[in-house]
Amino acid sequence: MEKQHHQQRKPNNINASDTDPFLLNYTPSDLRTASEFLATWLPFLSQDLCARCTQSLSDRIQSIDPGEVPQNDSPNDQNDAEDNCDTHSLGSWKDGAEVNSCVETPSQRVCWADMAQEDDEFGEEENNNNVVNVVMGNSNDASGVGAAVAEKPTLPPERREYLRFTSVRRKKDFACFERVNGKLVNILGGLELHTGIFSAAEQRRIVNYVASLQDMGKRGELKERTFSAPQKWMRGKGRQTIQFGCCYNYAVDRDGNPPGILPHSMVDPLPDLFKVIIRRLIKWHVLPPTCVPDSCIVNIYEEGDCIPPHIDNHDFVRPFCTVSFLSECNIVFGANLKIVGPGEFDGSIAIPLPVGSVLVLNGNGADVAKHCVPAVPAKRISITFRRMDESKRPFGYVPEPDLQGIQPLTYKAEDEKKSGGHRSSHHVRRQRDRRGGRNDAMGFASRNDRFSERDSNHNTPRSGNRWSRNLDG
Repeated sequence: MEKQHHQQRKPNNINASDTDPFLLNYTPSDLRTASEFLATWLPFLSQDLCARCTQSLSDRIQSIDPGEVPQNDSPNDQNDAEDNCDTHSLGSWKDGAEVNSCVETPSQRVCWADMAQEDDEFGEEENNNNVVNVVMGNSNDASGVGAAVAEKPTLPPERREYLRFTSVRRKKDFACFERVNGKLVNILGGLELHTGIFSAAEQRRIVNYVASLQDMGKRGELKERTFSAPQKWMRGKGRQTIQFGCCYNYAVDRDGNPPGILPHSMVDPLPDLFKVIIRRLIKWHVLPPTCVPDSCIVNIYEEGDCIPPHIDNHDFVRPFCTVSFLSECNIVFGANLKIVGPGEFDGSIAIPLPVGSVLVLNGNGADVAKHCVPAVPAKRISITFRRMDESKRPFGYVPEPDLQGIQPLTYKAEDEKKSGGHRSSHHVRRQRDRRGGRNDAMGFASRNDRFSERDSNHNTPRSGNRWSRNLDG
């Protein structure tokens, strides 16, 4: 029976999306998203399967994507047909772990709610493809009798947004102790990391829009100080910037203006897409409604570019946040940061910034610790959203009408109602995590690894490359 079971596998070079009647009802974009989602969950779905069955499941998931062509089995794979499929145990899953590792999973986490439909505010083109043809009856009937048009099931926009909102992961327990002015201080107090705010499709649209803004800046189509592209004369010096809402001066310029917001310099107002992002950040509890950003700076890094150690100017109120796109990098914090070499810095702790994540800086994390981004290993885009101190706003500034009165979403008690007032331990844990409790599921370092005591006045030589290690490993 085992041999018959394995011999019934279909050839792996056939793409299921081309032949399966069920999959023909969905668009290529839907199938690609489903394939990425299931590939992310493959370790869980295959945990009770033997290596051979795990490979079969992996092949089936890959075949959903119309752009993927699964490879034929190798002779060695055929010999694996003797695996015992009845051994449904954790041990057999571990035996198949090497098989799992060959499956490419997306670097960007795909929220399952995205499979139904993308967020309306971002205007994804997938929203227009909700009607599909479903053939009922004999498919060989040339007359077309029995053909019907069906609408794919979709969730209401409010429900869809709520599901994504409650799936956001939030880490708020960063800790790194240093001695500052004779006192032991958590220099990371007030720091938060939010993941799952933007779907893969939303990130693509934002990145493409930034590329179009960059092209406009190069053609001189943006206002005077909006776009800046310095010559890259050494490693780490070449990061391009695009500023909206205000022009920020990093250092004393040739006219003698001090660092801070320049009151007379002209930049373009916030683009509509960036205002959509700001509304998301407020509604989804990333930034408080009392601190709605009214300016932003886009940083475009090429490989080797960096941001040197600094504390953000107090012309901007706290908190503020940075969104990361395209590639992961580390951000280094320390009460005293040292420049080791071009693009290399020495600090107390490095925090990885996943693609699509939002880092919120507040409290000691914004005002006691300096921060920097060492030379990035690959192209990266970040967008930092900040609110100007009202007394520092440039002349002629007009508040954005569509950024007024934004209110955060509220948590519903649907699970409590369904269970007659008793919440599951999982629900209670999720609520605690969202409201700032410790979330070890984020996969960051253990408590001992997160704490380090270091005298700020004691300069111990360390290589900046030592902080390239990932804290979640």
